[in-house]
Amino acid sequence: MSENNASESPEEGSFVVHAFYYIQRQSPHQLKETSYTRLCSTKKILTVNGQFPGPALYLHKGERLKVNVYNGRKYNVTIHWHGVKQSRNPWSDGPEYITQCPIKPGANFTYEIVLSTKEGTLWWHAHSDWSRATVHGPVFIYPKRGTTYPFPKPHSEVPIILGSRYKGDVMTNIETVLENGGETNKSDALAINGQPGDLYSCSKPGTFNMIVEYGKTYLLRIINAVMNEEMFFMVAHHNLTVIGWDGAYMKPVSTNYVVITPGQTMDVLLTANQTPSRYYMAGRAFADVGYDNTTTTTIRRHKGNYSISSTPSLPNLPNYNDTNAATNLITRFKALANKDHPIDVPKTIDTHLTITISMNTLPCVHNSCDGPNGSRLAASLNNIIFVHPSMDLLRAYYRQLRGIFTPDFPMEPTYVFNYTADTVPDNVLTPEQGTKARVIKYNSSVEIVLQGTNVLAAAEDHPVHLHGYSFYFVGRGFGNFNNVTDPKGFNLVDPPEVNTVGVPKNGWAAIRFKADNPGKRFILVLLKRIPLIRDPLLHFLKNNK
Repeated sequence: MSENNASESPEEGSFVVHAFYYIQRQSPHQLKETSYTRLCSTKKILTVNGQFPGPALYLHKGERLKVNVYNGRKYNVTIHWHGVKQSRNPWSDGPEYITQCPIKPGANFTYEIVLSTKEGTLWWHAHSDWSRATVHGPVFIYPKRGTTYPFPKPHSEVPIILGSRYKGDVMTNIETVLENGGETNKSDALAINGQPGDLYSCSKPGTFNMIVEYGKTYLLRIINAVMNEEMFFMVAHHNLTVIGWDGAYMKPVSTNYVVITPGQTMDVLLTANQTPSRYYMAGRAFADVGYDNTTTTTIRRHKGNYSISSTPSLPNLPNYNDTNAATNLITRFKALANKDHPIDVPKTIDTHLTITISMNTLPCVHNSCDGPNGSRLAASLNNIIFVHPSMDLLRAYYRQLRGIFTPDFPMEPTYVFNYTADTVPDNVLTPEQGTKARVIKYNSSVEIVLQGTNVLAAAEDHPVHLHGYSFYFVGRGFGNFNNVTDPKGFNLVDPPEVNTVGVPKNGWAAIRFKADNPGKRFILVLLKRIPLIRDPLLHFLKNNK
């Protein structure tokens, strides 16, 4: 069985990703195909250095790192350092055709990772097509040297990487979906640390085991790398204490489950205080459209000799559509907000945007596609589909090249309607297409209200990630956002500081941040039923002139 005896922060220089610290050493971070056996079959998957999940990065708060990536695959690729602010360093952010052109097969690119205030857990992943299904790994950020955690130091730490597993070739699947214009395939299994767990066929021998000592406390670094689904996660008969979210500390929250959106990370304390035995740690989707309804497991077992049952105890996970369970937990999350970990929530707003998120359709020749009525499925922000440019937008902006994008992304929805009604106007079904941006003045205070819609009767929850920033998650709700009454409920005292937020089905989320990180930045929205994350993109330009 796969086992993990978690260790402390590694000795400096023992970096396992085949990259290099400043002045220390240099070696490649290589993407290549590697054979893996899961779910009763063997296939080649794209990996970094042959590892799945990929190797961990170990850093301390405020440090810098260079990683040289060599592309040994047959497709273009880029790597994104999810949640890293990259202060004044947008060229290393990673999204293809935004901050860089893709790394071509046989080529390499050196990324510079610049940490600032983040502390806790982040992650890295491929940012081109669906390669991130297998190309991803954790980033562990320890307290600044000479300081310590704002909680008792855990005995050790364990990564818990929630992921998706597909029996078919991911690239072939996506190419087929793109050609036919229909919905994406559901995954064949969910996984923890690359292993589906023993509830799936042919998966018991590889089930990940976490070995613990009675009475010790462990730091679980949870990452949701699942392609589409929000996830519930529990440990049978154990309480969890959430102390961090997206690389920022929180006021401790005691709970027996967590819910985590794709792209988010969570730091959770687990104390091995139950009768020595084996206990399942399990994950299940929180979703209600097109989801993978299986359950992934790993086993938490005690070190030493003791009598064990033939089957570990399975946690009673919330039901897949338990919106109350998800909402009740999220509303308890508050920033730590103390002297050592201060926050600075914008109170006065200079720039306000309202952005609708919709599922749409585009016409298809002879109505021959797999979308509704032979159309092609698409997705939009403010009823605009993002069209990928011919070159990266960051270079186009700084070189003042014309014709690459237009700076007219609307600050409010083009069409105002009852966004969450059972039926919506026909004029929002087919959106505009364009490569549009919005220029935001440097150092302005920005508020964005992200509004879900029920266009095509396809309402769903939407993970939203803002590149180059962490933002304050000040409010969320269901129905249409009311700009008079809803802001009265905003948390402007101790809102959590995150880089990814889940917009609830037929609901909204509000975020605030200071536009103090110049470069080409953008909002990334994931939709479960759309084949690529490229469709609904909004780009921000930060100009400090």
